[in-house]
Amino acid sequence: MNMLTGEVMAEDLAQLIYKTGSGDQYAFEQLYKQSAPRLYRLAFLLMRRQDLAEDVLQEAFISVWHAAAQFDAAKGEANTWLNVIVRRRCVDIIRKRRNDTSSLDDMAWEQIEAEMPTPLESMLVDSDTQRLQGCLAKLEPAQREAVGLAFFYGFTHSELALKLNVPLGTIKAWIRRSLARLGKCLDHEL
Repeated sequence: MNMLTGEVMAEDLAQLIYKTGSGDQYAFEQLYKQSAPRLYRLAFLLMRRQDLAEDVLQEAFISVWHAAAQFDAAKGEANTWLNVIVRRRCVDIIRKRRNDTSSLDDMAWEQIEAEMPTPLESMLVDSDTQRLQGCLAKLEPAQREAVGLAFFYGFTHSELALKLNVPLGTIKAWIRRSLARLGKCLDHEL
């Protein structure tokens, strides 16, 4: 699947969620492949343990399978919907562990709660996503694809060079220049 812009990726994810909601196992597999690396990083950031992040990811995708039919793209982005599921699973596990073993001190619990987005923050994330999509659209197609694969799907520079059949130095230059252009564009959009 060719992912050139954040908008295309969000539309593709939304379509995969809709298909998953109708019981399409292949769509669910593709949804997992496209979003699991990013969602795992989010779970790991919140849980700070590999085993717990893996548990969160597994439970989150079980929730996705069961809740996909209720997804409504008009109410929010596919990525935001997936992030909320992962964050909720993190909070559930933390609460359970807190009640079971008191393994998380109050300060750590407060930090996790502070990282949860408020409704206003969720709305701003969607606004930020739109701004980012606009700025990404201004990049050259090959550079936009490289940035998208690197930051939304976790490809390394070496993996990008192999996937896009471009020299490693070129990939590094594309990413560096693209990030500089995105930074200027986002600053200008504020």
